Amino acid sequence: MLQRMFKKLRSIVRRMSRSDEPIDYRAVGLRDALRSGWFRAETGELFKDFPIASSDTVLDIGCGDGGTSRYCCSLGARVIAIDLDPARLAATQTILRSQPGAEYIIARSSADALPVASEAADKIVCTEVLEHVDDPAKVLDEFARVGKRGARYIISVPDAASEHVLKRLAPPEAYEKPNHVRIIERNEFERMIAAAGLRVESHAYYSFYWAVWNAIVWKCNIDFDNGHHPALDHWARSWGAVLDLPEGKAVQDALNMAMPKSQIIIASKP
Repeated sequence: MLQRMFKKLRSIVRRMSRSDEPIDYRAVGLRDALRSGWFRAETGELFKDFPIASSDTVLDIGCGDGGTSRYCCSLGARVIAIDLDPARLAATQTILRSQPGAEYIIARSSADALPVASEAADKIVCTEVLEHVDDPAKVLDEFARVGKRGARYIISVPDAASEHVLKRLAPPEAYEKPNHVRIIERNEFERMIAAAGLRVESHAYYSFYWAVWNAIVWKCNIDFDNGHHPALDHWARSWGAVLDLPEGKAVQDALNMAMPKSQIIIASKP
């Protein structure tokens, strides 16, 4: 069932990238994500080399609107979804209720004092959180505490290459609390993970597409979440055409290394 769902999603986003209808930026983003290794339903992986088993307890820290939590539940895992924002937790609650048979807990908490017992989680997921917090070392120590021995972690932060560009284009408040309060360089990211006692297994780079989209959107004078603009439409359509090329994956991989939106570390607890 899950494989059929993702096959249908891929078909939809392919059609949308070729259509003359107004383009859905997130649909192109989903296609970009799938090509980069996210949500590999056919192999039961959240990201390449990061499988989710039905026996896993997954801690989703900074769960946002619940998409990752729902995906992990769909693979049979028990999920503990945590966020500080009540509106995002409500969205997660709604999306998980719609997942048949989902086993989950939702909790409101900051990342530096998790309401989870020590050595409780098999998989820890945290995307785009550390750039917001006051003390990343304290947060990462919490991540290490809640993981079982052998637990695996997937942690992402904005990549420094795109952040230095975006900081020149975004309004000042985008780089002030409660938004991004630090830019994390690639070597620094690995050092932060290692300092928490975790072993870095891989370091990947993802989504040149969203890096460029974000650079454009700040100067379009539209609603960041809901607006449309010809410049963004042209960019999304162009990127869809790049992904259609026979060598489109090679182009995507090269540009993801040069200026990705995010950097991703997979780590484990010895």
